[in-house]
Amino acid sequence: MSRSNSASSLRVLLFYAALVAAVVVLLAQLLNLQFLQHETFAEQAFENRITRISDPAPRGVIYDRRGVLLARNVPAFTVTITPAFLPDNEAQVEDVYHQLAKLLNMPLTVPGSTPKAPCAPGRGIRDLVDEGAGFAPYKPVKIKCDIEKDTALIIREQFADMPGVKVIVEPLRDYPTGIMTADIVGYMAAIPDPKDAPLTYAYYTARGFIAGRDRIGVAGIEASMQDILAGQNGSKLVEKDVAGEVLRTIGVETETVAGLNMQLTIDVRLQAAAEAALRARMKLYNDYSGEIRTTSGVAIVMNPNTGEILAMVSWPTYDNNRFARNIDYDYYTQLAGDPTRNILPDPQYPLLNHAVNILYPPGSVFKIVTATGVLEEGVIDPDRELNDPGKITIRNAYFPTDPGRAKDFVCWNPAGHGRVDFIRGIAWSCNVYFYKIGGGYEPDGVKGLGIDSLINWMQLFGFGQPTGVELPGELSGFLPTRAWKRQTWGENWATGDTYNAVIGQGYVHVTPLQMLNAYNVIINGGKLLKPTLIDKILDGEANVITQTQPVILNTLPIAPETLRLIRTGLREAVLSGTLQGDINIFGEVGVPIVDVPGVNVAGKTGTAEYCDQLAWEKNLCIYGAWPGHAWTMLYAPYENPEVSVIVFIYNGREGSRLAAPVANAILRAYFSLKESGAGNVPASP
Repeated sequence: MSRSNSASSLRVLLFYAALVAAVVVLLAQLLNLQFLQHETFAEQAFENRITRISDPAPRGVIYDRRGVLLARNVPAFTVTITPAFLPDNEAQVEDVYHQLAKLLNMPLTVPGSTPKAPCAPGRGIRDLVDEGAGFAPYKPVKIKCDIEKDTALIIREQFADMPGVKVIVEPLRDYPTGIMTADIVGYMAAIPDPKDAPLTYAYYTARGFIAGRDRIGVAGIEASMQDILAGQNGSKLVEKDVAGEVLRTIGVETETVAGLNMQLTIDVRLQAAAEAALRARMKLYNDYSGEIRTTSGVAIVMNPNTGEILAMVSWPTYDNNRFARNIDYDYYTQLAGDPTRNILPDPQYPLLNHAVNILYPPGSVFKIVTATGVLEEGVIDPDRELNDPGKITIRNAYFPTDPGRAKDFVCWNPAGHGRVDFIRGIAWSCNVYFYKIGGGYEPDGVKGLGIDSLINWMQLFGFGQPTGVELPGELSGFLPTRAWKRQTWGENWATGDTYNAVIGQGYVHVTPLQMLNAYNVIINGGKLLKPTLIDKILDGEANVITQTQPVILNTLPIAPETLRLIRTGLREAVLSGTLQGDINIFGEVGVPIVDVPGVNVAGKTGTAEYCDQLAWEKNLCIYGAWPGHAWTMLYAPYENPEVSVIVFIYNGREGSRLAAPVANAILRAYFSLKESGAGNVPASP
């Protein structure tokens, strides 16, 4: 009996000892947690509540020269669902989905749908949430973007009945002038995936941009001035509650720097007038032809003394508002094509700015380059008359001792112009005169400028290099050298190649902006200026940060007498040459080609033969009857120039009949706006 009591007492003693030991361990652990590791756990708890967030910088806006908004930021309301914050009860989740689907006019599911870009159509609410829940349940999933403000307010009023649902406000780019300035202003897109464009992705993420949230400029001024417009995103530490709501800001790590604003040199009134004139002329041509003969064209207006671009029309164009919220892929594919689906791009390339992104043969408007070279190098006495019988025959040789083969070169006037001097050669745009002085003509004892000197003068006038205008993807033009032909075609340069080049044909290709800028050299006294679209850079309070000043790229070695003779020839083109008289086509009898009341105008026309893929497919490439582009350059006033205009119409044939009336209408609009005093269309300084 005593042994049994003794064993029982031992067990009780061991139990109490174990209990005491457990209490001691618990107390020790409590002491450790409460006192010894207090700071560590407090810091971890603090870190669980503290989040680093990126504060997006407001993007700068874009104005025209009079303060008309071309690109602005407007609030956009986006509905999101955070999967982790939805009710635990599946029936309640279904109630949230149905309630939201009714308000947003969205399906719950779209059978067979696949993941797409955020807010892209073709997905249901449950599809989007289930996809997000699988990857990041605490990350808000965008359900629908850019909803109506009234709908956003209704959803906000019903937040209590829809846990997990939020309405966020995001800045949205908007383009008030739309297609009228799309080729200048451009548009924005999401930061590309690192697999598609690793360097672009790395560049912007390193600068604090957030992929999937922030957008970047990809065309026009939006792209070329991206870093200035975008500003710098900020970074701050905030405290959040368990539902993810921000309770307070703990501190700012990096200050948010708003983007700067851009004021362009463009005048939207003149831009609208230029676009209307160009489109109307193209439509008239197509209507009278009974078929679509032309679908694209360019009109550029500049101040030749400063390099400011006052208007730049490229047609056809696109609607950049279709890309303002998200890229409309169906619309984009319609314009740019999709090789993965064997969809060809629009053959008129509406996404390209035809003023700088496409090369064309310039034809006779190019003759001022040849004219400058022959006078400066003493090839011809400007008073000497050369005979134009309408056609000359040359020896088309590929090397000095090559006997060559006879080749005819004709003037645009089959009857010829008779005796032609330098000024009449420009005014009448006499091909034979320029063949002789540019390529040489032994029967008249004229050596000719030659291709090597012509290339040198092309470079001096800015061809073969970008002008530097603030537009992405600008082409350099093409300089057809002897070495290029040997490397490309495996044959020597021929005499006939030079004859073609001196009148802007053959291998010579330029952008319309390059061609107008070359004319500005003659107009302003020999200065090659950098064309610009940027007038001022402003801060958010309209303070001028930077005022653009004229940039002289080169001062050409052209004698004042050479400039005077060429300008006289350009004036004579209006008085007695290719720009004189009436239009006399399309029923426009008695309508002068050039008629700007009270203003003396000078200029040059051109018809540039071509054969591209479109012409080839339409069987238009017929030897001796090639299709032609229409060109015209005008400037005014002749005595004290302040504005220059160039117009190009694809497949427009004769420049004086199709392009010149457009240039004339633009000049009339310019001087009408100036006279009305309704704005600051700039005069000559």
